[in-house]
Amino acid sequence: MSDIEKIHGITPDLTKENVDRLLALFPDVATEITDPKTGRTERAVDFDALKERIGDVAEGNRERYQFTWPGKREAKRLAREPIAKTLRPVKERSKDWDTTKNLYIEGDNLDALKLLRENYAGKVKLIYIDPPYNTGHDFIYKDNFGKTVAAAKSESGDYDDEGGQLVANPESNGRFHSDWCSMIYPRLLLARDLLTNDGVILISVDDHEAVNLKKICDEIFGSESFCAQLVWKSRQNKDNRSVTGVSIDHEYVLMYSKSPDKRVFRGADRLEDAYQNPDNDPRGPWQSANMVGLATEDARPNLHYDLINPKTGINYGKPEKGWRYDQRTMNRLIKDDKIIWPSSPEGRPRRKKIPF
Repeated sequence: MSDIEKIHGITPDLTKENVDRLLALFPDVATEITDPKTGRTERAVDFDALKERIGDVAEGNRERYQFTWPGKREAKRLAREPIAKTLRPVKERSKDWDTTKNLYIEGDNLDALKLLRENYAGKVKLIYIDPPYNTGHDFIYKDNFGKTVAAAKSESGDYDDEGGQLVANPESNGRFHSDWCSMIYPRLLLARDLLTNDGVILISVDDHEAVNLKKICDEIFGSESFCAQLVWKSRQNKDNRSVTGVSIDHEYVLMYSKSPDKRVFRGADRLEDAYQNPDNDPRGPWQSANMVGLATEDARPNLHYDLINPKTGINYGKPEKGWRYDQRTMNRLIKDDKIIWPSSPEGRPRRKKIPF
């Protein structure tokens, strides 16, 4: 808990951090500008010089692939803008403060993310968030941090436990989707900075914003970091409230990994008696798995072929329902020495199932 107690003062200026990173890569594009408000001279990026260095392939091309909405630029600014706030430990309401490894933070999550970034950037292995679904009845945060709690409470509306104002987002609002995108965008930008190099983020969402969330995440985390859009069955009984008569019984969990080339989930622990290693396979214990298919030749002709052991020449023919894998996949399994060959042509070869 000591790291939390060290968080105080003004959070870093992310715009300045980004400028410093660019100038570290391209020191020849540095320039100086004077802030008209403060009169101070600061380092800046000469974007004309930067274009010459890297080439601006989109210059003059008005048609380009992008996802945008009214307020996107302001959403980016909110993520970069420093705040003069701190996290204050409430030890009298805590349990085992000096030894616990758990932490519960109350307050606006955008502020909390900025404060946590100062000490926990690149240290969080897993993030799960469950944002408002924007059904028109949910509430979303109104990002106006210039108001005091007292000033906010003098206006109409609803408030969270910390006094932050919440505003409804009815579908009659011309910025129905834009407001939601502007709410989630800066929070995901900051969440990305918290993740470790092999960190994973999971985000719950329903049909209202699933498409927009996918596009935002592709932009922030990179489309190559997309792992899966998991389907969560959220309803057991039929929902008769839908105007269309279609009963929606599921929501989604969007998953991105900063190391998409690595296995995200290890899976369940194997049962020791289910996996053996009678042939001392260097890859470890394995389990015998069936390779007979479930489709007729008319339905899946690519699964019906003669399977021959390349070492003995024994032909095991083709089962009535074919093999489980096409010939290309089967050849790869043979090459990887994952086939268990019976000594008799009447036997059925099986596959070595080797867990990760």
